[in-house]
Amino acid sequence: MSESAEANSAILDFLEEQGLVGLRRHGGRRGEVTLTRLTGGVSSDLCLVELDDQAVCVKRSLERLLVETEWTAPVERNANEWEWIRYASSILPDAAPTPLAHDALRQMFAMSYLAPTSHTVWKSEMLRGRISLSTAEATGHLIGELHSRSAGSEDLKRIFDTTPSFEALRIEPYFTHTGAKNPAFADYITMVAEQTLQTRKVLVHGDVSPKNILVGPKGPVLLDAECAWYGDPAFDVAFCLNHLALKSYAVGQADSLRHAAMALWNAYLSHADWESADGLDARVARLLPILMLARVDGRSPVEYLSSKDLRDAVRNRAHDLLDRKPGRTEAVIEQSLVSRTHIPSSN
Repeated sequence: MSESAEANSAILDFLEEQGLVGLRRHGGRRGEVTLTRLTGGVSSDLCLVELDDQAVCVKRSLERLLVETEWTAPVERNANEWEWIRYASSILPDAAPTPLAHDALRQMFAMSYLAPTSHTVWKSEMLRGRISLSTAEATGHLIGELHSRSAGSEDLKRIFDTTPSFEALRIEPYFTHTGAKNPAFADYITMVAEQTLQTRKVLVHGDVSPKNILVGPKGPVLLDAECAWYGDPAFDVAFCLNHLALKSYAVGQADSLRHAAMALWNAYLSHADWESADGLDARVARLLPILMLARVDGRSPVEYLSSKDLRDAVRNRAHDLLDRKPGRTEAVIEQSLVSRTHIPSSN
């Protein structure tokens, strides 16, 4: 049996055991079931399973991530994501897909399927030049409320004591690997990484990227919480703000994206009741230039910075910010976004 056929069989066994879909049997054989691999991520096998009028998504973690460089991570992160979805949907039912079932041995779980006809990917919208202030603001409110509701919880701190997974998925590829490629800033990047790991305040999603945010009829929906960790809230908001900054290099519209980033940041800050705004602000400001640099020199560079000119422009701007170290997030947002017309061309 091929690897894909074996994976499909395991998915169908899981769904049948859980009673999630009425898998019919005829003479000991399953009836018609459609399994479709969904694309867009690098860390998991995501499968849409359709039978009659039913549809569910099944997610299984991959040990080796689908990127050019060697990048492995513990498959137990599938359970971390399952627990994050269970928690998020229990307090904000529209913030995440509905959790349906989990199999710890197979390292897979099932969740509701949110069809693209009603839920669009925010990244795709922005790359088409559709910059929505309301989506940015709603995303800031969503991240902020999830952080505020989880702050100070000893139960969540115990459940999401997932530092080894966070180090493998975020610290090594985004900080350590990036620092090795930029030795002039390696010590500073290491220092910020250590500060991030030592800050344990809220439940962090870990991958708040527009590719993982669906814009639905009831607002944004967060996907892909494999990196869930009880840690530094600055990481989530910086991670998302960084993607808005990077879009300006790909599609232009720097002014619209700057307004969107500030709308997200201000909405998020309105929920930040777990610590002083100044401390949070300073940590986000430190993280943003490093994350910018990581998306051209880390293990997972963004694909839409397709030319050397664009990548050099991001790298040079990140280096400049790391040199000057502005201490306020608003200043970093203002200085990190750039119009494509201002990017030098090597042609």
